[in-house]
This record gives sequence, structure tokens and C-alpha cells, in this order.
Amino acid sequence: MSGEDDYVYDEASGEWLPASELAAKRAAEDVVEVRDAVGNILADGDAVTLIRDLEVKGAGQTLKQGTLIKSIRLTGDAQEIDCKYPGIKGLVLRAEFVRKR
Repeated sequence: MSGEDDYVYDEASGEWLPASELAAKRAAEDVVEVRDAVGNILADGDAVTLIRDLEVKGAGQTLKQGTLIKSIRLTGDAQEIDCKYPGIKGLVLRAEFVRKR
């Protein structure tokens, strides 16, 4: 830590912290852990498998249990993942219905 670091008041802890330390602390708080049905941590680009049949609202089709979804994208929500699947535009699945491959 340099002697020239600005100190900022952190309202959450009630302490004065170096600005760089507070920025790192806030960045860590913004990271959302997304876990699949069995507790595995999911990341962007992971492939997942459906653990049950899911009716896709608006698409008029059902994705069957065991369907492989490649290259997911995290949305910042702890339970929602953005997916691409042929024939379905803008597919968002709940993490509780998938298992990491």
C-alpha cells in the first residue's frame, strides 16, 4: 500500500479504507455465484444438461431431459442463465434445472 493512497469511508463496515482496497471489496461483492442443481459453480461458456423436461413458453416446444445446452452465459442473476438453442431465440433457463457437464 502506498502512502499516497486516498482513504474513503465505507458505510457498510463503518471504517476508513484505502480507495483501492474498497474498490476491490466492492468488485468481489458484485460477483454472483451461479450454481447448478447439484451445487456445481457455473461459468460463462460452460455446457449444461437439462435434468427434467421443460416446456418453453412462447416457443411451443418442450426441451427433453438430457438435452445438451452448449456455451451458456451468466446474466448476473443467481438463478438465470442465458442460452442458445436451435429454433429458440432468447432462451433463459433457471440454474436449478440444469447440471454442469
